[in-house]
Amino acid sequence: QLLRMRPPLGEVAFIWDWLFAAAVGDRIRNNCPTISPRLLRVLRQRDALVEHARGLGYSDDEIRAFIADPGEKARMRDLARAYLAAHGVTRGDAESYCRLGRAEIAAGSKIGQLIYEH
Repeated sequence: QLLRMRPPLGEVAFIWDWLFAAAVGDRIRNNCPTISPRLLRVLRQRDALVEHARGLGYSDDEIRAFIADPGEKARMRDLARAYLAAHGVTRGDAESYCRLGRAEIAAGSKIGQLIYEH
């Protein structure tokens, strides 16, 4: 029986894109006092990502290893910082985070689906 080749989890677009959205959304909500996470949606999306990975044949141990991998965390952190900077966010400027958060919410982006303004 031939082994089915699987890409590393960090190369599975569906998973990476939602994790990236969560990472950016987390930075926005941690720096903008009027934006919070949509907790139920975040939890549902997390479960959907785990199920998707399992459906591709990844074990729970492989999923946990990917999530805990320091290299993947650093790559995500760097990409999130670059995204924020490219969208006019300045560290220490809460309103710049709020502005991006509002834009993501209005656009209905993956990021915007995970946060809300109150």
